[in-house]
Amino acid sequence: MTVGIYFATTTGKTEDIAERLHGLLDGAESPRDMSDVDDLNEFTNHEGIICGIPTWNTGADSERSGTAWDALLEEIGSLNLSGKKVAIFGLGDSSTYTENYCDAMEELHRFFKKAGATMVGYVSTKEYTFDESKSAIGDVFCGLPLDEDSESDMTDARISQWSEQLKQEMSGI
Repeated sequence: MTVGIYFATTTGKTEDIAERLHGLLDGAESPRDMSDVDDLNEFTNHEGIICGIPTWNTGADSERSGTAWDALLEEIGSLNLSGKKVAIFGLGDSSTYTENYCDAMEELHRFFKKAGATMVGYVSTKEYTFDESKSAIGDVFCGLPLDEDSESDMTDARISQWSEQLKQEMSGI
């Protein structure tokens, strides 16, 4: 199975997590910055796609990442990604922005789902401290939320556990 890892970043933290995930997933391609991707049709070359997105525009109804992802959402939604498995990870600050924790994950999740992708990588909300998140669907997040500002000590364990989950859900990475 070919797996592409894509990210957009403002501070470099999302790129760092993408690189760390790459090291945990055998056969995954090297992470690509979305600002360097010219044609989204390259997503169709993969059976699995992992996407990293930060949340910057807290409280916004759209374009919540403040990165290259924002300008690509509609185009992603118009792709045919049927049969592709997609997982999202997001970065946010659960103590300063506790009412908007990792909100941008939801937006990316929604547009990949609109494109027909099978969404994987859901994570329970139980181990997280936050008040609200648009990325929480019932008692799960629509991907892996990470907090490199207030909970960086938990990141390694969270990405390790999530990578194991993705190996099963994406079967073969």
